[in-house]
Amino acid sequence: MPQLCMAIFVGLLFTRFWLFSVLYATWWYLDWDKPRKGGRPVQFFRRMTLWKYMKDYFPVSLVKTAELDPSRNYIAGFHPHGVLAAGAFLNLCTESTGFTSLFPGIQSYLMMLTVWFRAPFFRDYIMCGGLVSSEKVSADHILSRKGGGNLLAIIVGGAQEALDARPGAYRLLLKNRKGFIRLALMHGAALVPIFSFGENNLFNQVENTPGTWLRWIQNRLQKIMGISLPLFHGRGVFQYSFGFMPFRQPITTIGGEAHRGADDATALRGEVDRLHQHYIKELCKLFEEHKLKFNVPKDQHLEFC
Repeated sequence: MPQLCMAIFVGLLFTRFWLFSVLYATWWYLDWDKPRKGGRPVQFFRRMTLWKYMKDYFPVSLVKTAELDPSRNYIAGFHPHGVLAAGAFLNLCTESTGFTSLFPGIQSYLMMLTVWFRAPFFRDYIMCGGLVSSEKVSADHILSRKGGGNLLAIIVGGAQEALDARPGAYRLLLKNRKGFIRLALMHGAALVPIFSFGENNLFNQVENTPGTWLRWIQNRLQKIMGISLPLFHGRGVFQYSFGFMPFRQPITTIGGEAHRGADDATALRGEVDRLHQHYIKELCKLFEEHKLKFNVPKDQHLEFC
């Protein structure tokens, strides 16, 4: 979609509708910082019937295990990324799984790579669902809001973790990812671990284990462009052997309990490692408590890198 939107924007400049692109370019310039300032969530967009059809295709469900106090702000770590992050989008950017019914008084936001907000039209489309730029200034803006009731979701493993997304994979890029911990401590926000069972089962991916030439190329491109390029395939429209549609595999997203670190900013440095280890422990606990419900082998555990 971003590429299509860019093509439409440029193409209109060479038609009699060129003024539309010029006017949009003016709006784009004036609205440039909006993805860093909370975006533009639109409830009508989040409640569209289209998302319920998309949710039923897999299907996707959201499970609550603890209450969230609407007077506080939260950072939710979402795991794993998967290829499409379908569970993150449907659960946190739409009302197809009933987020606001489960967590009344909480407004959810999901961070997305900044590059996608540089595509005309597409940027406005994704902001309607509550997607915001994955920059520190963007997180600061949301978490600094008085009164609470804001949940900022971060797919901690990011684009790089998508390269490990394949059925049966439980390898998370988390061991050295501590930026979201620092944000939580700086703003006094509570941390919520989220694990999405089935997220990695939507596509098969070409073998690209670390050390292979393909993985080397993918890592280089990811560092240059900021986005990963997994070579994946799913099913077709009328057949199940090959295509680019995701497999119809259930996704169950489970949110854990909220945990807080010290509110004293002067204790930040000493708290980061402690809270990071505590977060990993709670994420493992969440996974172990629910894995047997989703046919995960008893001897299968989360692997961190």
